[in-house]
Amino acid sequence: MTTGDDERERARRLAPGPGLRRLHLAVTRRLDGLLNGEHLGLLPGPGTELAEARLYQAGEDDVRHMDWAVTARTTNPHVRDLVADHELEAWALVDLTPSMDFGTAHLTKRDLAAAALAAVGFLTVRLGDRVGAYLHTPAGLRRLPARTGRPALYALLHTVLTTPIRPAPDAATLTAALTALASGQTRRGLRVVISDFLPQPGDDPEHPPWERPLRRLTARHQVLAVEIIDPRELDLPDIGLLDMTDPETGATHEIVLDRRTRQRYARAAAAHRAATRAALRRAGAHHLVLRTDRDWIADIARFALRQRRAAGRAIAAPGVRA
Repeated sequence: MTTGDDERERARRLAPGPGLRRLHLAVTRRLDGLLNGEHLGLLPGPGTELAEARLYQAGEDDVRHMDWAVTARTTNPHVRDLVADHELEAWALVDLTPSMDFGTAHLTKRDLAAAALAAVGFLTVRLGDRVGAYLHTPAGLRRLPARTGRPALYALLHTVLTTPIRPAPDAATLTAALTALASGQTRRGLRVVISDFLPQPGDDPEHPPWERPLRRLTARHQVLAVEIIDPRELDLPDIGLLDMTDPETGATHEIVLDRRTRQRYARAAAAHRAATRAALRRAGAHHLVLRTDRDWIADIARFALRQRRAAGRAIAAPGVRA
């Protein structure tokens, strides 16, 4: 199947239709109330308050919202959004680096990332809130403005599924993407980080560089970290000699997958997962693991149930953090 065929197939699987509507109902019923609650003041109107000023995004922002005072002071064009009282925004950081196009089950990791974003988005737009995204690609960080409504969510999912992913030298890191998300969206709300959290050469395996900016993000926002995993990243098959290509750099190596190599790989993969889990816990982010070979809706539902039970224990025992 060609790259174009892959993109059309991804788009077909999440195109607005009966299947997606059924998925929307199933996810909403099983996860309703986990990520955000009911609130008032969903639409801008009388009593609307001003949000913080930010840099003007050409082609995305309305020039009528230009903040001329800040623009004159900084010599850079700024806009100031109008946000209704109690209105919430959910922002997602979606990892679209080459490793996310990998998959050996019925889904690729990119497909699963789009599904996780859809689950969060369904709950958000159902309440009238807005969903925006930062796409972390090798070519740089792409910002998609926060909008409300199901058509806007479908367009966002289509962009996630069809954005070209090509290796690039000196590509931006997840650390830089998290820093940009934290500095670009300061109004309190839900932040979802969807990534495989694979390390880069030279990273500290015990303390990944993205931990510090993630901790700064959790200090102000509710953060959900969605770790995307494929089973072949945990355990290699016994198939002998083969060529393996690093999707991030394009480098190809000939490797013999004998028993010793497979055992060493499995230990390294388990250690990486444990280090990622510990770093996310230290940063204070909620951690959801989704695998390409599992029922991801059921995994999200189980995660939602655990979160609800933990919240109940925290209420029953004030002062005790669940």
